[in-house]
Amino acid sequence: MKKVFLFICALAISFAAEAQLATPAASTYQKIKQTVGLTDVTLEYSRPSMKGRKIFGGLVPFDKLWRTGANACTKISFSDAVVIGGKNVPPGTYAIYTKPGAQNWEVYIYSDASNWGTPGEWDQSKVTASTKVRVYPVPMEVETFTISFDDITNDSANLGIIWENTYVALPIKFHTDKMVSANIDKVMAGPSSGDFYQSAVYYLESGKDINKAKSWIDKAIEMSDEAPFWYYRQQSLIYAKSGDKKGAIAAAKKSLELAEKAENDDYVALNTKSLKEWGAM
Repeated sequence: MKKVFLFICALAISFAAEAQLATPAASTYQKIKQTVGLTDVTLEYSRPSMKGRKIFGGLVPFDKLWRTGANACTKISFSDAVVIGGKNVPPGTYAIYTKPGAQNWEVYIYSDASNWGTPGEWDQSKVTASTKVRVYPVPMEVETFTISFDDITNDSANLGIIWENTYVALPIKFHTDKMVSANIDKVMAGPSSGDFYQSAVYYLESGKDINKAKSWIDKAIEMSDEAPFWYYRQQSLIYAKSGDKKGAIAAAKKSLELAEKAENDDYVALNTKSLKEWGAM
């Protein structure tokens, strides 16, 4: 009896394994990455096909919330802030929901992108941006639902949605000019205090030209309104390695003073140990 039971179990497992047959998805998944200006945009959605069905006003009813595709909600991600419908949309991942109409569509950028299809309960507070877009008739039938990035410039793009004989475009504005201008200002202004600090520490730790490291750490402190204790700590180590014991002691005392004010015990201990080694305590 036991052997018969084990045989039946093995047979059931065999059938279950054979049942895991891979077949094409009814609505294929697509992931698109697009750079607009300096911003990376990623789109993920599933693409149903018409298959002889009436789509808008039929399969997809007018004036009802739609997942804008099939299966899981359609997702769009931005690496930087953008503007949609006059509203600022921070970096992150969002769901795209729409309410198709005969003449216009309402488009919603929804902060919760974890839903399978439309949310069970709509939360208006999660609507980061919304806008109304015009319907453009297409002179031929488009069999498979398609979303694309159209009319791309340095600081704008249209998120095009096309299916059956309908096309709509969601305008997205990007802060490219602001970002480029900020980069230009930074480059033209020359290296920052942090740039000099990081370069000096790298030269110290890599055993490179210590005199360059010394000039860079001095520049970092000079450019800072109030240089922090860790700047002076690195200055003391660089000075010590360059053979300037007097300068190292002065920097370590300054670092110790600031670390005590900040109540940073680690740096108090480090500076105290160095000052003892250099004969200053």
